[in-house]
Amino acid sequence: MAEAADFQGMTPSPARRRWRRAGALLSGAPLLAALTLFGGSPGYASPQAPAADAIGTSTVDVAVNSLTPSAPSDGDTVTVTGTLTNDSKQAVTNAHVALRLGSALGGRASIDNVSRHAAGGVPDGREIGGKYAKKISKLAPGATQDFSLSVPVKEMGLGADGVYQLGVALTGQTATQAYQQTLGIQRTFLPWQPEAAETKTKTTYLWPLISQTHLTAETGSDEQQTRIFHDDSLAKEIAPGGRLQQMLSLGTALDVTWVVDPDLLASVDAMTRPYKIKEPDGTEINGKNQTVAKQWLNDLKNAVADQKVVALPFADPDLASLAHNGTKVTGSLGHLKDATDAASTTVETVLHVKPDTSYAWPADGAIDPSIVNVATSAGADTVIARSDSLQERNNLPYTPSAARPIGSGTTAVVTDARLSEAFQGDMTKAENSTLAVQQFLAQSLTINLQEPDNERNIVVAPQRMPSASQAQSMAQAIKTDQDSNWSESEDLAAATKAKPDPEATTRVPSPRFYPSYLRKQELPQSAFQAIQDTQTKLTNFQVILSDPSRVVTPFGRAMDRQMSTSWRGRPAEAQAYRDGVADYLSALTKQVRLIEKSEAKLSGRSATIPVTVQNNLVQGVEHLHLRLTSTNGARLKIGDGPYAEQKVKVAGGHSQSVKFTTTSNANGRVPVFAQLYTEDGQPYGPEVRFDVNVTEITPTVMLVMAGGVLLLVLAGFRMYTQRKRAAAQRAEEGPDDGQNGESGSEPGEGDPEQPSDPTPDTAPESTDPSGTGERVDR
Repeated sequence: MAEAADFQGMTPSPARRRWRRAGALLSGAPLLAALTLFGGSPGYASPQAPAADAIGTSTVDVAVNSLTPSAPSDGDTVTVTGTLTNDSKQAVTNAHVALRLGSALGGRASIDNVSRHAAGGVPDGREIGGKYAKKISKLAPGATQDFSLSVPVKEMGLGADGVYQLGVALTGQTATQAYQQTLGIQRTFLPWQPEAAETKTKTTYLWPLISQTHLTAETGSDEQQTRIFHDDSLAKEIAPGGRLQQMLSLGTALDVTWVVDPDLLASVDAMTRPYKIKEPDGTEINGKNQTVAKQWLNDLKNAVADQKVVALPFADPDLASLAHNGTKVTGSLGHLKDATDAASTTVETVLHVKPDTSYAWPADGAIDPSIVNVATSAGADTVIARSDSLQERNNLPYTPSAARPIGSGTTAVVTDARLSEAFQGDMTKAENSTLAVQQFLAQSLTINLQEPDNERNIVVAPQRMPSASQAQSMAQAIKTDQDSNWSESEDLAAATKAKPDPEATTRVPSPRFYPSYLRKQELPQSAFQAIQDTQTKLTNFQVILSDPSRVVTPFGRAMDRQMSTSWRGRPAEAQAYRDGVADYLSALTKQVRLIEKSEAKLSGRSATIPVTVQNNLVQGVEHLHLRLTSTNGARLKIGDGPYAEQKVKVAGGHSQSVKFTTTSNANGRVPVFAQLYTEDGQPYGPEVRFDVNVTEITPTVMLVMAGGVLLLVLAGFRMYTQRKRAAAQRAEEGPDDGQNGESGSEPGEGDPEQPSDPTPDTAPESTDPSGTGERVDR
């Protein structure tokens, strides 16, 4: 990007003339840069040789741990504190530490150059010594000493508005260098604009509340569907002092645009009720941080009550991965639409505010045409890009406004890369934090001084998940910037609607310019195929459920989490999560199954065969059909043909026996298959095979049975004739005279036994164990 020092052909305003004069003071900057590059410490030896003793400006490490005020005004006193560490093997004597004020820097590139060479090199700037310096009588080898320097602004000799290089240098001598010289130096920046600018830069600060995936797809079997977490790390983030608690607390005191991942809200909301944590060995323990979760959510509700909230699609899907790899798998884009729809519902339910879901935020703001197409496919019409992706090619001498129309009704909000990346380092060290804050403010002021009469809208989008220390440094810089004389805050919606700069680039870069380091972090095509395979299983499973929402909702959100941007750089964890979701779904589908059967014995021409369907789910299943198929329809018919179907409906936690009528025409074993189907004809679960053994229905057996019946008939006829003959004989002999006082036998006494009913064609049903097979019902 061209810098502000280039004003040819433009009529300078008074402020611009002051800025140009300040830039002219940097005419020796190339020489300074060269001296810095070639005059640095030679104290780096080859790996084979012992390290040389630190000499020159590498002798003492100067750390600037604080600079207040960060952007002084008239009447202020600048105070710089820090530490001095002797890195050499010799004592430093007869020394003093003092501020050194350099010239006003001429543009954003000059700030970058000073930042790259912030320590060591040739001493530069004018020393503010005398009573404002601190004497150091002796600094032993390896010793560290604190220092504090305070200089009234009026004594610093600051001139025109601008960003001044400010150094802290230690001057002294050692035994081998017994003369006064600069032994250590640290450079930073001092933004100087004591009076309010006529036209301030309108600056938007995005404040992201995003975390990694914490919830599993699993839920408890209770009616409340108790949620299960991978671990309790989210509780640490939202607890006092935690990363997200710091983000919330700091953001509340700032004028920022909140950017939230609805998955985070859903996860914390789940923690407000009973929840469980899965231990590494697979056991589950009860979570105990409901109070912490309730407090964090309550604080967030208060913070955003009257604020603009931008909601990313649920679980913050990786748009670049989806564009480059996911679109090759059918159905992948559908997950993005679901995630966008779920975002609005979740935020409104948890925070009671209506979010703005019109923004898409690719990783690091890097875009190409395919990313823009995917990002806007689910309803978003604005893409948050970054200036190192949508680079200026028109040699502009200033930083243009963020909003750019990029075609097809889509707007790119181009965030400033320098400001957005200012706090990505280790901010746990006070020195790093102080330098980052001063550099941020220096870049912000320089943007305003580039075109002081041209109002511009600048957007700052930091890293997605800043650490607690990074958030603290960001908040300090933003607060100072918002209170400054050159910048005022603006929400993202206003920045998006601002008038675009006609000179700013609007051409989306080609895919070949997409950063290779980002491409290496993307989810592979196999990941999206695995997600789609799980979705297919879910679709087949949900159609049989009496209450599909108990499964569809948690698994639908788990699909979104599998595509999260937070998996970048963590391929093993991403794979483990995908496998966990798929395995859990498979385990659920297996809870509805056919019970294995042993051999069934059929000892008659017709009988019924029972097949048992077991449902171990909490809810009932329906819309299932059970088909029983004979592999030999000529020998064994099921119903009226080789197979028959019946509808199945089983309550939760129950089993149901389904009976099929069979007809046998010959004896022997017939393999039979039982299979569950959904109503659309898709097989559900594995089929069950068993044999039906048909016995005792041969022609010989039938003849024997007929002969037995005939014998019974003949035996009855013979008994009848014998009775008739005996009765006739008694009639011829006459009645008994009854002298013995007996009346003879009772009627029927001594009659021959009556013939029994014919034997049935199947054996009677037995309740005894059936041995190696099952005896079927008739």
